[in-house]
Amino acid sequence: MRILLLGLHYAPEQSGNGPYTAGLAAALAARGHHVTVRTGYPHYPAWRITEGYAGRRMTEHLDGVTVERFRPHIPDPLDPLDRARMEASFGLASSLGRWHRPDVILCVSPALLATAVNVARARATPRRPAIGVWVQDLYGLGARETGTGGGRAARALGAIEARTLRSADGVAAIHQRMRDHMVRDLGVDGDRVRVIRNWTHLVPMELPPRSEARAELGWDPGEIIALHAGNMGAKQGLDNVIEAARAALRTAPRLRFVLLGDGNQRPRLEQLAEGMPNVTFVRPLPERGFRLAMAAADVLVLNELPGLSDMAVPSKLTSYFTTGRPVVAATDAASVTADEIRASAAGIQVDPTDPAALARAIVELATDARRASSLGKAGQEFCRRELSQEHAIDQYEGWLRDLVARRRPSHPDLTGPTAPHLRGAE
Repeated sequence: MRILLLGLHYAPEQSGNGPYTAGLAAALAARGHHVTVRTGYPHYPAWRITEGYAGRRMTEHLDGVTVERFRPHIPDPLDPLDRARMEASFGLASSLGRWHRPDVILCVSPALLATAVNVARARATPRRPAIGVWVQDLYGLGARETGTGGGRAARALGAIEARTLRSADGVAAIHQRMRDHMVRDLGVDGDRVRVIRNWTHLVPMELPPRSEARAELGWDPGEIIALHAGNMGAKQGLDNVIEAARAALRTAPRLRFVLLGDGNQRPRLEQLAEGMPNVTFVRPLPERGFRLAMAAADVLVLNELPGLSDMAVPSKLTSYFTTGRPVVAATDAASVTADEIRASAAGIQVDPTDPAALARAIVELATDARRASSLGKAGQEFCRRELSQEHAIDQYEGWLRDLVARRRPSHPDLTGPTAPHLRGAE
């Protein structure tokens, strides 16, 4: 198949959906498909262009994939309208010019507005390709649950999302509850929505034991380390973690919170934690350093803004579950995240409005070696059973092939590098 993948985020971004987009593209290319990616310049979650990426447009060849990059407008991440401008600028740039006749285009949301532009362009193309949309976050639901932009913005985003998804030939959702929302609330035909789980994208790597990892990082071997790794944005609600650290100053002096990563809330969180000796901020690390930090931790922390339920599945869970460390998730009991914690048996859920409960849960797990080990092993088993990359790629390859077959039912099956290509969009 000739596959055109359109998404704002891609490698070398290490957070969000970039690793999944890059992983899928590379895996499909390795299976003999002709894969082209149109993406942005790497900027997430720091909201600044990564060093070494200059100009307005460039082309790279990464892991057998042709990667065409367009420099998007980099917004004030706290301004929803400015972020919309970023998505629209990327959508316009990626939709212009020749698409070189793909058999299928796959649009990744986020970014929703860019996806809407590209789906509209594809549908207007004579003898158009099959159209798939891969949904990692639900925009309308997310705006409603986080309160971003008010009710009018949530309704507008929901309407754009519904129209875009209904215009595609097929939609991939990363969780059953996301599919249920699309069918029930957005009016998407259930036969067009397939659930394909995200996978763990961390490659196997030999890491030292916890004590050696801490020595290499310079972390105190006598402390309890609770690590939050990943984006520091609004939906993470990390004020709760800072308040848990504040509570721990009185009740658990050996507990240290390490916040590893970047995001639009980081400067404010650093200010909130100023003068607190048990909170450490660490800039994003390369892969080995990131893995080393998780190996050095006693407990891995996931925090979500109260009220979040179905908008997204935190990508950090697929990394956390590989580590053998237990997870404490401060999230609503009815959330998708809580469902994942229960399904994996890899951790415990606590009330996201009770920072003292978060601190207590961390200390209890860190001082109960048998339970911590049991939860950590359950997470690793869940990865092996449910989050295999090969299984996910098999499903995506089959789904894309089905989209092409439904669009061109008389065409031979496109299963390998020697199969004839469809004539699609210019």
